[in-house]
Amino acid sequence: MAKSSLRLKKSELKEFLDEKAALYESPKFIGTDPIQIPHQFSKKEDIEIIGFLVATIAWGNRKSIIKNGNQLVALLENAPFDFVMNHTESDLERVLPFVHRTFNGTDLMTFIKALRHIYTNYEGIEAVFNSYALNNELQTAIHHFKKHFFEVEHLPRTQKHVSDPLKKSAAKRINMYLRWMVRPNAAGVDFGIWPSLKPALLSCPLDVHSGRVARQLGLLKRKQNDAIALAELDKQLRKLDPQDPVKYDFALFGLSAFEKDLF
Repeated sequence: MAKSSLRLKKSELKEFLDEKAALYESPKFIGTDPIQIPHQFSKKEDIEIIGFLVATIAWGNRKSIIKNGNQLVALLENAPFDFVMNHTESDLERVLPFVHRTFNGTDLMTFIKALRHIYTNYEGIEAVFNSYALNNELQTAIHHFKKHFFEVEHLPRTQKHVSDPLKKSAAKRINMYLRWMVRPNAAGVDFGIWPSLKPALLSCPLDVHSGRVARQLGLLKRKQNDAIALAELDKQLRKLDPQDPVKYDFALFGLSAFEKDLF
């Protein structure tokens, strides 16, 4: 029988989730997760660029995500930042065959141009998020990042690949990306390469799996996995750890993926 928040007091729930977060936030986690792709790099800009692209395609089968993430590395000639900043038109033509579900080579070309625009005109991805960070959240910053990102010429269909929380999206993939960039690398999983932003600002990457566990634990009541549900979950997780609420993403993920007998 699943552990229930009805049977766990707040202190017991915190202890339970702290234990699970510590268990699943370990280097062993990397081997089955798309975060392994940016772990191939050491330069900040390489990590944040390939991390952003891999997070963008992080839906569907995990093996497929990892396979296509490695293909992205090859297409960017194992030097993501250099490729983004110095690519030629013929370089871009070589990425056209890429496809991951509905994200295709034309989308990838646009993303490469948009990333160069961000680094050339806004001093990089971190600087954009830092410019729009509020006192207690980054969801508004995601909205503004998307606006700047698509200042380059693009097809309307490509915009769907960057979610907008102000249009009610839970923005699971970009919140996951922000976790990668902002949370410290003390456990060897996340990177902590954006010191201008604090982990307290992060929101949990909410999807069907983490949402199911959160509901069974009494952390979430809303049935839809949307921006309203995310705000509800964030509020509860910040009560448990105001400084690092998104460490519980590891607990929710691990409970869903590896303890299905409980959940």
